[in-house]
Amino acid sequence: MAKPRSYVEARDHAHWDAVEEATELIEAGRHELALFALKSVLEKDAMNPYAYHLLGGCLHELGQLVAARDAFEAAVRVSPDHLGARVAISHVLRELGLLEEAEHQAKNALRRFPKDGEAMYALGLAQAEGGKRAEARKNLQGFLDAGAELEAADEVRVILSTLGLAENDTENEGPGDS
Repeated sequence: MAKPRSYVEARDHAHWDAVEEATELIEAGRHELALFALKSVLEKDAMNPYAYHLLGGCLHELGQLVAARDAFEAAVRVSPDHLGARVAISHVLRELGLLEEAEHQAKNALRRFPKDGEAMYALGLAQAEGGKRAEARKNLQGFLDAGAELEAADEVRVILSTLGLAENDTENEGPGDS
């Protein structure tokens, strides 16, 4: 006999089940169709954080950055501890050129999930683009230290090198940057 699930576990499972079709469409690269499926899910249950998160991802893939940001923010409103949505907000804000806001969102994610590599990555990218070299180095290195996958780790090493932020590069730093 299966152990009864708590209400929270049952609701979470139902939320995942509701986005299954949309997830398959996304994996097949059919983002426009996934948008319709996700909107249908949200019409039935406006409290599904996975639907908002996936909606944000689809909109991002389609180049609709402001709408993507809004969808990720909705995911966080209904599920404040949704780490993926918090990190995604930071990336979208950075892409929109809103670097201080991007940094704020990534720091918020790190307050909730200290030492999370993906949040460090988002924070490091926002800081690098904002010219905060020493902080960017610290967070991008933290991303690497958190056990980033090989491809992502290689990308970050290239970013650090390209920006002159490699671990042994101190000559490009200004006063107080180290």
